[in-house]
Amino acid sequence: MSESAPARITVISRVNCHLCEVAKQAVDRVAAEVGVAWTEVDVDADPELLAEYSDLVPVILIDGRVHDYWRVDETRLRQALAADPGAAPWL
Repeated sequence: MSESAPARITVISRVNCHLCEVAKQAVDRVAAEVGVAWTEVDVDADPELLAEYSDLVPVILIDGRVHDYWRVDETRLRQALAADPGAAPWL
């Protein structure tokens, strides 16, 4: 995974969120396996994200589109990362 490569996956999370920690571990495993970068954003630090996603964290975005929330299905995440980035949204 290159530091200069843009992150394909964004995890929208919050501090002291057990599901967020579990989701980040799953994303980290899959991202390392398929060789893509990921980043994390604190939902509570951005009023727009807070308004949209507060009750759904953790939220997983792929290429800026919602892929999943609450829990990460690693198989489904791998499939989504292998799909054409221009394909229809996941949710």
